[in-house]
Amino acid sequence: MLEEFDSFKTEMFQVMDPAGNITKPEHFPKLKDKDIVGAYKKMLFARTADLMVVSYQRQGRIYTYPPNQGQEAISGAVAQIIRKDDWLVPAFRELGAWLAKGASLKEIFMYFMGFEEGSLFKNARNMLPMNVPIASQLQHATGIGYAINYKEKDEIVYTFVGDGGTSQGDFHEALNFAAVWKVPVIFIVQNNQFAISVPFKTQTASDGIAIKALAYGMPGIQVDGNDFLAMTKTFEEASEHAGSGKGPVLIEAVTYRMGAHTTSDDPSKYRTKEEEDEWAAKDPLVRLKKYLMTQKLWTDKEEETITGQYKKEIDRIFIEAEKHTDYPLEDVFKYQYADLPDDLLLQKAEHEKFLNWKASRK
Repeated sequence: MLEEFDSFKTEMFQVMDPAGNITKPEHFPKLKDKDIVGAYKKMLFARTADLMVVSYQRQGRIYTYPPNQGQEAISGAVAQIIRKDDWLVPAFRELGAWLAKGASLKEIFMYFMGFEEGSLFKNARNMLPMNVPIASQLQHATGIGYAINYKEKDEIVYTFVGDGGTSQGDFHEALNFAAVWKVPVIFIVQNNQFAISVPFKTQTASDGIAIKALAYGMPGIQVDGNDFLAMTKTFEEASEHAGSGKGPVLIEAVTYRMGAHTTSDDPSKYRTKEEEDEWAAKDPLVRLKKYLMTQKLWTDKEEETITGQYKKEIDRIFIEAEKHTDYPLEDVFKYQYADLPDDLLLQKAEHEKFLNWKASRK
């Protein structure tokens, strides 16, 4: 399949169209009906949690958060393939993959509340913390891949980056060394069309990202990132390739960030309502739901019931995280300088005002 849809042919790989119809049955992934239903439930949980976190942030109960809405099929597909001892080297928009690897929702909430404990991921074996500096995690992934080969272990590294990250030098250095060393790393570019406000068309003159794999001597494939079945099939093939000693794979998952870049962003300033509506028709959850309903594996009533259950559970976990010991404000500042400069003194004062406002609302 990697050869059939080689990046040089510039044909995007798709198994299921936006209406939920199977267009390439010969490439259907190795999933049973119960697996697909289970994956849909996990994706639905991730979206429900994601939307609720945005609401919590608007209430002043959590800090800046990067929404995942619209990109759930990519993480959802990784969740089907990644093994316990495989490595997950994330960026910051892979909620479903974090949960699948063993990170708890409470830890994730705590991370975005500013607690260091939120990065421990106690039950997530071989998962690195979320990475905010753009693309630097790719170097880490290649290094881990080198160590896997050196120690002759049966492990694969799954690492994520956005389309904007492909303009960083780290992206090119990581891919170059990964191919030279033939490390078992799967590079996943979530091409969601915007690096904050910079549209993809001004990010590169190439015909997509996958074609860049050609220059580094590795397979590359462009996939419909809103097609859960296509993404799962791609990860099946990529993991087999990387795990058999053939080296890395570059996957360009073409998707769309339906929400803001983070909760401090206003996407209406740089994209149109028409564009958003066009991509909403390709929503990964809606598409998979249509397929499941066609197969009589899912109903609206089931979704309504389980979504209600999810909301109660998510709210319970969030309140539990909120009740965690308060983080001393002094700890944020006192280890930086012997004498705080004026800009940090101003930040501290502003944050004290915010905390007083927050306390007054209880």
